[in-house]
Formats: sequence, structure tokens, C-alpha cells
Amino acid sequence: MDGINIRPALLSDLPVLQKFEQGVIQAERPLDPTIKKDPVHYYDLESMILDKDVAVIVAEYEDRIVASGYGMAKRARHYLDHKYYAYLGFMYTDPEFRGRGVNQKILSALKDWAISKDLTEIRLTVYEDNPGALRAYEKFGFKRHIIEMRLT
Repeated sequence: MDGINIRPALLSDLPVLQKFEQGVIQAERPLDPTIKKDPVHYYDLESMILDKDVAVIVAEYEDRIVASGYGMAKRARHYLDHKYYAYLGFMYTDPEFRGRGVNQKILSALKDWAISKDLTEIRLTVYEDNPGALRAYEKFGFKRHIIEMRLT
């Protein structure tokens, strides 16, 4: 989609990003019965924006924030062949802009950020029952790797 600008998030973006966070939670709640009742927050967005080791980015269209995502370095398990990896999260696209390639631009920017930090392994988590997200990530090149299981 032409006209999309990808940039780092600013503190002034917090009201929109907090709405996006609730959109993520609303989308995930039917997929995960273990999410607490409202009010729920996944992220400390202000701290993440201020953290030089975290990349919180947004996609803008005509001065309107339409998508978000973040990347952060995480320590890998001691037995893996890499010490750190890039973990991506907070992937949200305004419903009006879904299916237009905006998420691919966010992913591309986060991949570039990871490469700039010498992070060669990039991971994210997605619910198995979220076929739209699975297709988007696989289209970008992600491969299914581990399935987490739970017993209640």
C-alpha cells in the first residue's frame, strides 16, 4: 500500500497505542481462556518506547497511526546456537487497513531493526487458532516451530 510511513513510536502516540493494545487483547481473548478479566494490559508501552533496546514502531497513513509492532532482544536458552534473538510482538493493524500489506511493512522494519542489532534469529508467538495471523507471518517467511500445549 502506497503512502504508508513507518516510524518509531513517540510518547505522544500512547493514546492510540493503548487502544491498539486493547484491540490485541480483544482479538486474543476468544483464543485464550486464561486471559484475566478486564482491565488487562499486556505491555508497559511508555517504558518500551523509552527503552533504547526496544523498537516500538508504527505505520502511519495520512498522519493517522494504522498499525504497530515491537521488537526486543531476548536471551536465548543456553543450549541454542544463538545467545540472543529478536522477539516481535504487539502486531496490530487497524481493521480498516487489514489485507493491504501494512503488517508486512511493519515486519520488514522490525526485521531491519533486528539485523541492525546483529540478531539473526527472529521469533514471535501466534495462536494456532488464528489462521489470518498465521498466513500473514508465513507469507513473510516465518515457519511454524513449536506448539505450546496446556492441560487444565
